Amino acid sequence: MESSIFDAIGIDPGIIIIFVLGVLLIVLIYMIKISMKMSRFMKKYKMFMRGMDGASLERAFAARFNQMDILEENSRNHMEEIRKIKEVQNITLNKVAIVKYDAFKEMGGKLSFALAMLDKENNGFVMNAIHSSDGCYTYVKEIVKGESYVVLGEEEKEALRQAVNSHNELER
Repeated sequence: MESSIFDAIGIDPGIIIIFVLGVLLIVLIYMIKISMKMSRFMKKYKMFMRGMDGASLERAFAARFNQMDILEENSRNHMEEIRKIKEVQNITLNKVAIVKYDAFKEMGGKLSFALAMLDKENNGFVMNAIHSSDGCYTYVKEIVKGESYVVLGEEEKEALRQAVNSHNELER
């Protein structure tokens, strides 16, 4: 095959054919890659659009957005309720300890007790109930910042110490 054009350029036609085949092979590989991507995209698209037309899909999106708005509002309400609960918790007597003991040697069974109840700031009271054969007598002593202005008995001191330290492991 003789061509005056190829002779004038000085290029062998076989080299041009090999070059064109190489470019064609590269284009073919690229087309296969694009086809595979398009196939994956179509699968995802069909799964996304399964059973829905454009209008029903729009309604589904609107319903989801409404659900998101409701969830956001509920979240705000819950955060407000949690804040209120924390405020109440700060003033409740949630540190509690009890020490049982025998007030009199002739009385057994540890029927007497000292009960300490404190809030977050260690304010509250210690109640001492002394059980004897004549009856039961109770005494309440105010506690401010973990201290009493009235002298405490040993059992009352122990109940106060336990109550003050009762939430230390939770605060760490």
